[in-house]
Amino acid sequence: MFLSAIVMMKNRRSITVEQHIGNIFMFSKVANAILFFRLDIRMGLLYLTLCIVFLMTCKPPLYMGPEYIKYFSDKTIDEELERDKRVTWIVEFFANWSSECQSFAPIFADLSLKYNCSGLQFGKVDVGRYTDVSTRYKVSTSPLTKQLPTLILFQGGTEIMRRPQIDKKGRAVSWTFSEENVIREFNLNELYQKAKKQAKPREEGPGEPPAVPAAVPQQETKKDK
Repeated sequence: MFLSAIVMMKNRRSITVEQHIGNIFMFSKVANAILFFRLDIRMGLLYLTLCIVFLMTCKPPLYMGPEYIKYFSDKTIDEELERDKRVTWIVEFFANWSSECQSFAPIFADLSLKYNCSGLQFGKVDVGRYTDVSTRYKVSTSPLTKQLPTLILFQGGTEIMRRPQIDKKGRAVSWTFSEENVIREFNLNELYQKAKKQAKPREEGPGEPPAVPAAVPQQETKKDK
């Protein structure tokens, strides 16, 4: 009953079918481990070892669909944010091993296709790979953290807001990474309209919406990560 209650509470924050199924399987593994340990500690240890090996070898699939996102490294992120202070950036700090980050990837990609323009751009940086970036921008990469993914809005090279927020005790405030929440919290419609008005004539014709490409070259390929 206790595990069932945890699964229900966890699934309330899930936003995709994959997350629902993943939560059910995760807590099923926990329940099985407890039962094996109660039956025979050797069987419990064996089952736990197999689960660890499975988690280490079977990584979640990477999103490979269309997107308009620039991938930063530890050497390029600061330079790019400071390059043109008229550009507003929404940057996702993620880690490939995080299931929450993998679930959010197609949502962030879809937002980039809908809202990207010369004055409003989308970026990502793998803080699981570039740990110094996580330190500089105060994004925890602990396996138990609730800060992955983290979205930060930069204007003029300065952080304006982030989700999830961090409370006075340094803990992440629970927040659901749905498309509707991102649009509302970050005022994407308003930011997009302002960015279009500030666009240079040579980059965007008068009265024409920005073109949405099927796929865009990135600064880093997914294979590099």
